[in-house]
Amino acid sequence: MLTFNALMAHAIPLVPRALVQKASRRYIAGNTVGEAVARIGKLNALGCSATVDVLGEVVADLRQAERTVDEYIEVLDAIHANGLDANVSVKPSALGLLLDEARCEQNLLQIVHAAARHDNFVRIDMEDADCTQREIEMFGRLRPKHSNVGLVLQAYLQRTYRDIEPLLGQGRNLRLCKGIYVEERWHLVDDAWRDRRAINAHFLHHVGRCFDTGTFVGIATHDAALINAVTELAHRRKIDGSRFEFQMLLGVCEPLRGRLLQAGFRVRIYVPFGKDWYGYSTRRIKENPQIAGYLMRAMLTR
Repeated sequence: MLTFNALMAHAIPLVPRALVQKASRRYIAGNTVGEAVARIGKLNALGCSATVDVLGEVVADLRQAERTVDEYIEVLDAIHANGLDANVSVKPSALGLLLDEARCEQNLLQIVHAAARHDNFVRIDMEDADCTQREIEMFGRLRPKHSNVGLVLQAYLQRTYRDIEPLLGQGRNLRLCKGIYVEERWHLVDDAWRDRRAINAHFLHHVGRCFDTGTFVGIATHDAALINAVTELAHRRKIDGSRFEFQMLLGVCEPLRGRLLQAGFRVRIYVPFGKDWYGYSTRRIKENPQIAGYLMRAMLTR
């Protein structure tokens, strides 16, 4: 069955878009801000907070980037108007990073200012290795003047050992994830290219550094073994639950999410919405071959 699912993950381009769209409803909040607001309200009722992502990574022109800025500001206004427990996550490439870095930073600053008006927070998502340095430098320019901005680091990159140190400290806010982009092996920690479990020890090291320095850390993973290791580390070091949270994708590992909530941990759900549902859906499906197998069996038995 695992082999079937893995093979089907590579055959996703053959799946009718309508079937992919149907499956994506579990992982995407919809096309509009209103649909996203409704989904966040349901998550809040379950005890989860949220972070909202407007779908669409690389933009074709700066006008498209400006439209993305407008959507984020609309999201922040809607979060405030509806009294939701949510913030936003932003990919700099969606704001024009690969077209004009200065304009991208201006666009990001507009979102940060809009968030500050509502006492809200903006997370700068990390992207592939070609963007890493530019995104860290952009964060470094914004953070001294804007306390409501945070960054993501990826544990599968060797460079994270040196990147994280200047970012640590009281009042700082990081998200740590394993990393999903396909990178050259020389960027990666040992064996990460063939076994994602090899990332866990590095991930746990970085979480430990956040605990050491009073840095708030969002622990973004669905790996149950890694989550157990983090909770054990927090228990041993007597880390208060207000100093970290677990972060998960919408629609993924919901039983694990429920167990974390029941145990009293803070959980934040990554809520994507927007018109680029197909690109996001196919990426999620390829990362989870079980979903791919389900889709292909549904197509063959229609």
